[in-house]
Amino acid sequence: MCIFGVTDIYENAANDFLELASKQRLNILFKLLEKKSKISSMAKELHVTVQEVHRNFERLVNAGLIAKDRDGMYDLTTYGKTICTQVPALLFLSKNRKHFENHNFGDIPMKFIQRIGALAGGQPIKGFVKVLEQWKAIYKNADEFVYEIFTEVPLDLVEPLLTKVRKGIQLHYIFSESVIVPKGRRELLDKLGLKDLINKGLVERRMRAETNVVVVLNEKEACVGFPTLDGIADMREMFYSKDSLFHEWCLDYFRYCWYNSGSFQENKIHE
Repeated sequence: MCIFGVTDIYENAANDFLELASKQRLNILFKLLEKKSKISSMAKELHVTVQEVHRNFERLVNAGLIAKDRDGMYDLTTYGKTICTQVPALLFLSKNRKHFENHNFGDIPMKFIQRIGALAGGQPIKGFVKVLEQWKAIYKNADEFVYEIFTEVPLDLVEPLLTKVRKGIQLHYIFSESVIVPKGRRELLDKLGLKDLINKGLVERRMRAETNVVVVLNEKEACVGFPTLDGIADMREMFYSKDSLFHEWCLDYFRYCWYNSGSFQENKIHE
């Protein structure tokens, strides 16, 4: 009995995937997510024939994804709306398939992977120099805070960041215990007055035993980078966006790591 039950579940899911395997039907679903529509209005909006849209509306109705109200307007069902929340994950993974041939999600908890569709609005940034320039832009644009999770600290990022902190923004950062820092870091931090900024409460630091996901964000934009397949943090490729869902995902992930990190231990950092 259990085997037949599982088979039925897969069969239903397979049928739903079949209904989603159409660019026009996906387009219809997301148009209806924005507002109700009649068949004729949808056809005009999509620049296709009424007959085409009617056929796809019928398929979506039969699949339980949309329904017609008393005024002849079509809208998403609860099931249809929920399906739409899952599609962005497929869009993100499909769009970045090449990236994930060489990268994985590292130590990210499953609850964040299940929300990975929130990153669908992110744009890839490739090249170490371009990545650093994007981080500097995030520092420059910050009005309230900068939050970071780092596994490697390029020396030329330290001064622009602490210069911004001296103007009043909050800096919270997390280091891996195996963080790579350049020679001369301590001298530069002393020169820039890090201890004074910590005493003023402008800088807070924590440490994790291990992390291989890199995050940099301010209050309105964010970057996230995933590790290579061998578990090494990749500073050469990132995803960046000002999209609110993208930002929320990065902020939630940073907070998760922050509250699951220990106290900062300078003696574990070796230049």
